[in-house]
Amino acid sequence: MNNLFLKSLFAVVLLALFSASAVAKKAALPETTKDGLHLKHQDKLGAVYTLPGASLSAYERIKLVDVYVAFEKNYQRDYNRDEMGIANRLTDDDMKKIKEKVASEFKRVFTKELEKGGYKVVDETGKDVMILRPAIINLQITAPEIAKMNMSRTIVRSSGSLTLYMELYDSVTSQKFAEVIDAEELGNDAFAHVANQGTNLMALDETLEKWARLLRKRLDEAHKATVKTDGK
Repeated sequence: MNNLFLKSLFAVVLLALFSASAVAKKAALPETTKDGLHLKHQDKLGAVYTLPGASLSAYERIKLVDVYVAFEKNYQRDYNRDEMGIANRLTDDDMKKIKEKVASEFKRVFTKELEKGGYKVVDETGKDVMILRPAIINLQITAPEIAKMNMSRTIVRSSGSLTLYMELYDSVTSQKFAEVIDAEELGNDAFAHVANQGTNLMALDETLEKWARLLRKRLDEAHKATVKTDGK
């Protein structure tokens, strides 16, 4: 992650936290951002802001910046407060491992979905390269499977929740032309299920796949629109 991204990371996360709260509560969002992006009203995601006139049609390759992951405020403290045994409490190392897993799954799922559509995930920049700068914030896992000694099972309906905040940049000009905010519940089932590493991971992947497919669909639509226009 270069200085362009490091310089504003803290401010971006703060903005995302406030925006995500508004999305989750269905509260009114500003029509424009300080970057000149305009709110695009739609139903698939919580909120999408775009630069007027911006298009995804120029991008064939994607550079995926390392994913920033942050838990919901006081998540570790609140989770441990309700646990009776020390063995079942979340340690700092547990928190680190969970964040690393979420970040690696994000990269794996997005890479798979994008490459399925013919878009290459690369490390370099170029005129046809779009930079994705994602963050997973407000992460909350209902029942992380961390116990070494406890053999009991936890039954849940929801595996947790999280919010995506993602910015899209042109890799040559460093112009931000879109940002996405979407708060989602993880694996909200009609029937209760046993929470474990497998079910938690499945719920996470379902949400990540939804986001990745939506991005791939938007890229496909932009390219098809360009082909149609050029063919007139």
